[in-house]
Amino acid sequence: MTTPYIANMELTGCTMKSPISCKKSHTLSSNLCISGRRCIFNVHSKSCLKLHPQSKRKTKVVSASHGSNSHDDKAISASLTYKDAGVDIDAGSELVRRIAKMAPGIGGFGGLFPLGDSYLVAGTDGVGTKLKLAFETGIHETIGIDLVAMSVNDIVTSGAKPLFFLDYFATSHLDVDLAEKVIKGIVDGCKQSDCALLGGETAEMPDFYATGEYDLSGFAVGIVKKDSVINGRNIIPGDVLIGLPSSGVHSNGFSLVRRVIKQSGLSLNDQLPGNSITLGEALMAPTVIYVKQVLDIINKGVVKGIAHITGGGFTDNIPRVFPKGLGAAVNKDSWVVPPVFKWIQEAGKIEDAEMRRTFNMGIGMVLVVTPDTARKILEDETFEAFRLGEVVEGDGVSYL
Repeated sequence: MTTPYIANMELTGCTMKSPISCKKSHTLSSNLCISGRRCIFNVHSKSCLKLHPQSKRKTKVVSASHGSNSHDDKAISASLTYKDAGVDIDAGSELVRRIAKMAPGIGGFGGLFPLGDSYLVAGTDGVGTKLKLAFETGIHETIGIDLVAMSVNDIVTSGAKPLFFLDYFATSHLDVDLAEKVIKGIVDGCKQSDCALLGGETAEMPDFYATGEYDLSGFAVGIVKKDSVINGRNIIPGDVLIGLPSSGVHSNGFSLVRRVIKQSGLSLNDQLPGNSITLGEALMAPTVIYVKQVLDIINKGVVKGIAHITGGGFTDNIPRVFPKGLGAAVNKDSWVVPPVFKWIQEAGKIEDAEMRRTFNMGIGMVLVVTPDTARKILEDETFEAFRLGEVVEGDGVSYL
């Protein structure tokens, strides 16, 4: 079977309404067209970006020979933390602080580059150790959605409409069928974001990854008019925090999740306590892509700041959009925390503060809006939203 992952082939994406015609090709589906040299994804949208030789996916084979590192598991503490699971959020924040000295201006959810009367907004991310669960569950079809979501959700916080996306797929030995599942998920994510998949990189790296495993990174670029960029500068006390619900854990905190699973004695095939789905199904629910919903809200009202709730949870992400001297007062009972988080907390005996700094707790995006805009959002019955609290004088996030 002809597949999209032939060595040195070109992988190009474009958004358009009608199918793409490929000479001497095999069509796998209405959205995937395969030829001997080029794989073109038909992602439905209003415009088609020009295809050109620069938008290539080259397949590299890289030899890497090294010894494996093994570490004994640390004794599991009575109350687990993200740091216990091997992830130090404070160290990550310190690295950002040091890099900021060399490259002033970084630290937002997306990077802005001036272009005429607009800004190009760029973001890059991966899906972390959620990949480990994909390997264990065999659920690879939606991990590409997670990949796209992590970058496009970041850049839409500036009010930017995503234009295009590129991906990096690395593995020890290329399993074409598995890779195709992953890329189809990326295509789906681009459809949801209304952006083009321009291409990417596939790297075969023998001896570097375990057999059957792979790693992913994604890169998104969007655009916003300079006079429409959302930067939080006009936020004042009394502005309202609106939360948009998540689908679950999304793509952060999985190192801690995996430690909790190990401690609980359950497997991913076991039923999530109190629910009809398995633990694996609950944890592998794809990250919500908020692009269209957020851009629609921006067009209807005054949005002053937006926080994508990823690693760091409410505690670290909401304050990122505030001017100095302002904080958030959040009513912790203003939304229903999904069952998967309750299980994680109970099984891992995790403190409330640690949960709020590690997981999204059921809210994947927070918008800071005027009271009038908040009223309009909450009256809109086409989507679900919650009034989480409001902006106050002070700093950080307090829970009421």
